[in-house]
Amino acid sequence: MAGEQDFSASLKLSPEQLEAGRLLFAGPCEFFYGAQQIGQLPDPAAPEIAFAGRSNVGKSSLINALTGRKSLARASSEPGRTKQLNFFDLDGQLVLVDMPGYGFAKAAKAVKEDWQGMMFDYLRGRPNLRRVILLLDARIETKASDRDVMDMFDKAAINFQVVLTKCDDVKPKAEEARYREVVAEVSRHPAAHPLVLRTSSQTGLGIPELRAEIAAFAEPVQN
Repeated sequence: MAGEQDFSASLKLSPEQLEAGRLLFAGPCEFFYGAQQIGQLPDPAAPEIAFAGRSNVGKSSLINALTGRKSLARASSEPGRTKQLNFFDLDGQLVLVDMPGYGFAKAAKAVKEDWQGMMFDYLRGRPNLRRVILLLDARIETKASDRDVMDMFDKAAINFQVVLTKCDDVKPKAEEARYREVVAEVSRHPAAHPLVLRTSSQTGLGIPELRAEIAAFAEPVQN
């Protein structure tokens, strides 16, 4: 159980780290590029943090909560339709990358294969990618597609961090059980960051901490 304790260790952030996260996400944040194919990616520049997760996991809501904007990232009304990598500039210091959702049951097999191929090519070949934030829904169990994606991160040697979404919509006892299940799953993946974060886009739970985690990768402001 020692390994599990390590993976469920509490997050200890200093006031300075939390403030750095607040300041970064309080600054300008603008959509600047959309790529539907790997050959269309913008030139690597600032460090990138990518967001991945199943369709309807709350990815757009979380990005909006982090940036304090209501409609910066927009969810597709038809899961599986959006295959575009969306790039958002955080004041020239960092780039957020909104990846297409996966696990959409109604999508054609070819669409799923295209998504996985594009995702893997981006993850494996992006020199300025610093971390992938993998979102899992706190209300439901980990799916086979989630485990497949974690395995893909391991194979690509891409550092990823699991973030639970919609924690406000789960009763405390069930949420704690879900958290422990995710911690156990994460501990089996060598590419995983050891800390699992709990968040809610509705209440703001975990948002300051996630901002601080991401801000650690930002380039310093040029005077």
